[in-house]
Amino acid sequence: MGSNRTARRTAGRRRGRGLAVLAVLGALGAGVLAPAGPSWAARRCGSAGAGGPVQVGYVPDWVESIAVDRRGRMFATAYFSGRVYRIDAPGAAPVALTGNIGADGGIVVRGDGRLLVGTGNDLAHSLTGDLLPVSKLLEVDPESGAASVYASGLGGIDGVALAPDGTVYTTTLGGSGIGRVTPDGRVDPAWARVPQPNGIAVSPDGSEVYVVQTTLAPGVYRIPVGDPGRPRRWVSTTGTDALALPDGLTLDGRGRPLIATHAAGEVWRVEDGTLCAVAADPALRLSTQLVYGRGDQGFAAGRLYRAGVDGRIYEVPAAG
Repeated sequence: MGSNRTARRTAGRRRGRGLAVLAVLGALGAGVLAPAGPSWAARRCGSAGAGGPVQVGYVPDWVESIAVDRRGRMFATAYFSGRVYRIDAPGAAPVALTGNIGADGGIVVRGDGRLLVGTGNDLAHSLTGDLLPVSKLLEVDPESGAASVYASGLGGIDGVALAPDGTVYTTTLGGSGIGRVTPDGRVDPAWARVPQPNGIAVSPDGSEVYVVQTTLAPGVYRIPVGDPGRPRRWVSTTGTDALALPDGLTLDGRGRPLIATHAAGEVWRVEDGTLCAVAADPALRLSTQLVYGRGDQGFAAGRLYRAGVDGRIYEVPAAG
């Protein structure tokens, strides 16, 4: 009886948290997550990938973010359970690397192989993160799962990006603050501001930070590292793409942003100042993040992977 009550309480918390997520999306004007009606307007990229997505992994949770280390291992953050999972190769079963450490936001792999993981990506911390920046960035050992606080005093952390010099940037979806943590530990929760910031990446030379705005006026901003008070809107959605809910962000081999979309079932690329689709498939709806593989084995270099609310990891054929 006790175990049954515990299971019911756990399920209730997960359902409640899921409803909270949907509520904040609705409050931001998102509507439903994956509408079937609109015909999405993003043109196909001239060098779009051929073939459809192939499932290569599954995590039994909402997967918020993924990253791959030099050994070709994938790491995933799980929204409801707060765990970090490790998947050693395509087709391998996920291993719960940690317990519930609140790992419900972005994840990146540092140069030394250790993981940096965002916390506070829940409704309360997301909506209050600009006023009460109390969320933590955790450092996690990829072998043992041991976790420690790398930085604190940030808004509820959704996206995490790592610059070439080791600086870390974060986003808070329910606010506008872009957080910054320098290699010597200085924390600024409002280094820059972009409305509803979500996916984030740093240009290959470290001179600019790219940020996705998800709702209201979806698009991509460029923030000059040397002048963060002047974010520049780089590209905007048009037509029904304004309802696509762009989310996670990564860069391809030429430094061009690739963007996961929740509702469109597409992967977008910023190309010549406009958006085009490198992949489109119903299986890609509810996507949260994209990442390229690394190394010569496992989730290998040159291959693009997608994670999503459905917990499925797909390899997505896409032009480099």
